[in-house]
Amino acid sequence: MFSRIAPRYDLMNRLMTFGQDKGWRQFVVQQAHVPPQGHILDIAAGTGDIAFEVRRQYPQATIIAADFALPMMQVGQKRANGSTVDWLGANALALPLPDAAFDAVVSGFLFRNVPDIDVALHEQWRILKPGGYLVTLDTSPPPKNLLRPFISIHLKYVIPTLGKLISGDSSAYRYLPQSTLEFKTPEALAERIRSAGFQQVGYRNFMIKTIAVHWGQKPLA
Repeated sequence: MFSRIAPRYDLMNRLMTFGQDKGWRQFVVQQAHVPPQGHILDIAAGTGDIAFEVRRQYPQATIIAADFALPMMQVGQKRANGSTVDWLGANALALPLPDAAFDAVVSGFLFRNVPDIDVALHEQWRILKPGGYLVTLDTSPPPKNLLRPFISIHLKYVIPTLGKLISGDSSAYRYLPQSTLEFKTPEALAERIRSAGFQQVGYRNFMIKTIAVHWGQKPLA
């Protein structure tokens, strides 16, 4: 699915989020607390938006952008414009990376798309150094308030129609609203991150609580 929509993925993100996604990614990288010459993994990197933001904020950091959808990464490599990022084909449930190797692991729209959140969390815990940070950005189910019906209409009808017009693939953008509606609330995802052993877990909502950035720190000992 992600391979099919790769050429128009970035444009669709800008349109669906009304251009707000750039600010969310900046916030993700700020929450990662990367040392000046640290090592950071962007998992489910897609076309590299977060990885490029890491490079902008931390010019001396070592950055690996990993994803299982190779066409997405190929689009990212073309966008790099000289930005030094290493690209890696990888499964988030079995990362081909050593233990305790990274100061931070960041992701965008990962946990909603993996078959086992706990395994993905365990892998990120494994490769983080003690004291390292996990930071993840994802959609959230619409809150139960007066705006919920309007948000649901936007998700179920507007986004698939826009997806068909822009990318020619409405099925991928029917999956997005369905997976969002079925995904964990921000509170529930925070609890899963705590259960995986992370400390200082928190989150911040964006876009009338339809987007959340979560973070947690691996204990020093």
